[in-house]
Amino acid sequence: MNASQDQRIIYFDNAATTFPKPQSVIAATINCMESYCGNAGRGSHLLAMRSAEEVYNAREAVASLFGGEPDNVIFTLNTTYALNMAIKGVMGRTGHILISNMEHNSMLRPIARLANDKKIYYDIFTAYSNRKRLTVKDILSDITSRLRHDTRAIACIHSSNICSHSLPIREIGQFCRRHGLIFIVDAAQSAGHLPIDMEKDCIDILCMPAHKGLYSPQGLGIMLLRRGLRLDTLVEGGNGVRSLDISMGDSAPERYEGGTLCLPAIVGLSKGIEFVRQIGIDRICAHEKHLWQLALERLDSIRRVKVYDAEDAGGVMLFNIDGISPDKVGELLSSKGFCLRTGFHCSALAHRSLGTEKTGGVRIGFGIFNTENDVESLCTAVKDIVNI
Repeated sequence: MNASQDQRIIYFDNAATTFPKPQSVIAATINCMESYCGNAGRGSHLLAMRSAEEVYNAREAVASLFGGEPDNVIFTLNTTYALNMAIKGVMGRTGHILISNMEHNSMLRPIARLANDKKIYYDIFTAYSNRKRLTVKDILSDITSRLRHDTRAIACIHSSNICSHSLPIREIGQFCRRHGLIFIVDAAQSAGHLPIDMEKDCIDILCMPAHKGLYSPQGLGIMLLRRGLRLDTLVEGGNGVRSLDISMGDSAPERYEGGTLCLPAIVGLSKGIEFVRQIGIDRICAHEKHLWQLALERLDSIRRVKVYDAEDAGGVMLFNIDGISPDKVGELLSSKGFCLRTGFHCSALAHRSLGTEKTGGVRIGFGIFNTENDVESLCTAVKDIVNI
């Protein structure tokens, strides 16, 4: 970036990855690499055993926060990898799947690939409209109209990555239970920001990142399975158990975890979840909504600035300045020390739904470490750009 080294950096890209990380996460990650970073599940020596203990502690932390079971916590490379495992594990052979019109490419592309290979069929239900406010009844009615005899699953985001619109996952999950469908949820933008309970929300597969709302280092994702659910495997290899067998076995989590786990990030995840619990998800959510509302009030008062989905307060906001491309706005803000993301954010479906498919937009990703002063500074910078 063009900012000088002594210029203050104000980070608003938390929808991509949270920054900074809590000091407890940083300290635990460094301690792992300095003191005991063995290969969990690959030996009986002291460092391997300590590493295995830390991995299980992290599984317990994840399961406790999201209402699952430790043995069904699967560690992956990231959310994208987890979604590929979930989608292809459920839909790899045949059938029909429904997704929403707000999906990230991490959901859309694996499904489109299977459809292009003529293995499955998919349809898109309307979860957001820029013309009218949809009710839960509207969404479920549209889902019902698209069901087929061979529909096997519904897969959708919990919260959008380009605005703060959230889907009614509990009601959709209950619908899936009533109709015998698998329910896959992409919690990339909601894990650690909004309450999620596997049992109460009737979720069969929950996919999420460790490095966003759970504050872990990058390089780690999570797939949490409902008890008794068995998927086809996406990756085969060493998993530390029954090495003489030709298959990955049937038991989670080892069935789905081929290769070495990212121990430092897993250790950081435990501390990240501890950090979230100490503050409280409700307080985190309230803080982000407060900053969102403050930003909306300030940006709405600036001529030529348009905020999209101005009804849904939360951790993400999308805006544009009439007459200036989002990329140019991002470049100018970056020169002033602001870190945001511009463009299409890997979400063609969602941009089409918001009406920004031709331009993209400038995204603000609020986080727990952002302050009112950060928001005021950003909005002043936007006003200065408009007045250039």
